[in-house]
Amino acid sequence: MAAFEYQAINSKGQTVKGTIEADAVKLARQQLKSKDLTLLEITEVHKKENSSKTPLFAQLISMRQLAHITRQLAALLGSGLSIDEALGITAKQLESARAKRILFGVRSRIMEGQSMAQACSAFPSTFPPLYRATVEAGESSGKLDQVMQRLADYISDKGQLHSKLQMAMIYPVMLTSVSLLVVIGLLAYVVPEITSVFDKMGGELPTITKVLIALSDFFKAYGGVLFLGIIALIIGFNSMMRFPEPRLRYHQFLLRTPVLARFTKGMNTARFTRTLAILTNSGVELLQALRISSQVLTNTAMQKAVENAAIRVREGQSLNKAMEASGFFPPVTIHLVASGEASGQLPKMLASAADDQERDIQALTEMTLGLFEPALILFMGMVVLAIVLAILLPIFEMNQLIR
Repeated sequence: MAAFEYQAINSKGQTVKGTIEADAVKLARQQLKSKDLTLLEITEVHKKENSSKTPLFAQLISMRQLAHITRQLAALLGSGLSIDEALGITAKQLESARAKRILFGVRSRIMEGQSMAQACSAFPSTFPPLYRATVEAGESSGKLDQVMQRLADYISDKGQLHSKLQMAMIYPVMLTSVSLLVVIGLLAYVVPEITSVFDKMGGELPTITKVLIALSDFFKAYGGVLFLGIIALIIGFNSMMRFPEPRLRYHQFLLRTPVLARFTKGMNTARFTRTLAILTNSGVELLQALRISSQVLTNTAMQKAVENAAIRVREGQSLNKAMEASGFFPPVTIHLVASGEASGQLPKMLASAADDQERDIQALTEMTLGLFEPALILFMGMVVLAIVLAILLPIFEMNQLIR
């Protein structure tokens, strides 16, 4: 049985959309016709997913929604329902047509005889490798409900961390944007109106006033070109990052820059250890878990380091020694991994390492923003003071000449 997404016209002349299950597209058409619907379009769900070649058109589910779906599936499976029944109940309760469509697609493939991990692989933009590998381990061990619960907790915690970092960045980004707009507005529109009076009067102007007038003239003459240049640089940078070699060099540069290196290493270490913890705890073999965990790293240099660590582990080296050889992972993380390997509690120690790095990153973010905000306010105060002085000094000189 397959799932089909359709668009049709009902008896009232209204356009309706929905999802229907049937063994073939012909039977789906017959079901819709029996409901007095005039079919406009019908597409099999997993084929529609596969036709989305770019991320722009990928059928994505948000982290919060995926965590909710996974948690609900875990509860239903724990109550004794089969996978296809749990998916059907969960899909019917969803408001999102996109999420409902994807769950029906997974369910239809399961009813055709595939495992849940295989069914999820038809929707790679929705279910990442970590999700599929964890589900596969849960199916192999016969503890899919417990594995799904841990997976839901992981996705939920990951989403909360992202939300905290995004919320922390809102105020400084808004403050910086408004500050730049105010300065540009003053230089481009307000200052020229005031300084034109000085040009008519003649005489020698203070140096600070000359600099202000020069900046104002520059923004008036080349402001548009400067803006287009910045846009071109951003587009060029993004295009360059699509190629492996420039991306690797840039990521290596991030790992060498003092403050950025701490952020980059901390975020990637937390993501790597958290992913490795949930995979090993779910019964995934260590080498496969390392391969999957390397894919969640956003820094190419650290990703290659994990791939090299997996090679060393396959050759018989301990995980902590293999990670230490890269030089990218914090000593605390290496120590916890070594402790986990010695005690036989590697998943637990990996989770502790992830918690430690997440706390460190959150504290570092709060400290950095705490220093950045007053520094930005002080800088803007100095800029405004410079503009005020550049305008007032010629006026004071004029008053002295009149006297």
